[in-house]
Amino acid sequence: MKEHSRKQLSDILLIIGLLLMVVMAIMPLLEIKQQWMRWAYAAGALIVLVARIVGNDNEGSLRVRRLHRILISSGILYCASAAMMFLPDGGNNWIGFLLAGVVTQLYASWMIEREQGKSPK
Repeated sequence: MKEHSRKQLSDILLIIGLLLMVVMAIMPLLEIKQQWMRWAYAAGALIVLVARIVGNDNEGSLRVRRLHRILISSGILYCASAAMMFLPDGGNNWIGFLLAGVVTQLYASWMIEREQGKSPK
C-alpha cells in the first residue's frame, strides 16, 4: 500500500473513531443510557487504536517516532476506558482513562507538530 493512501486511511479511521467516541461519551451526560452505546464506544476506541497503528510513522527523528508511539498508547488508554464501561463495578472510572487518553493525545500531537516545524524540509 502506498504511504499516501495508508495515511489517508488512517486519518479517515481516526476521525470516524473519535467522533463515535465523543457522541457515545456525551450520551450518558444527557441521561440517555442504553447497552448498545457501550458497544459503539468500544468500537470507536478500537477504530482509533487501529488508526494509530496503521498511521504510525517510522520516519523522522527519534523524538518524532517516540511521539508517534505515545499516540498509540493514547489509543490503548481509550480501549481501557471502553473496557471499564463493561465492568460491573466500573462506575465512572472509564472517564479517567478517557481523559488520560485525551491528554496524552493532545501532548503528543502538539509536540509532533512542534518538532516537525523545527526540522528543515
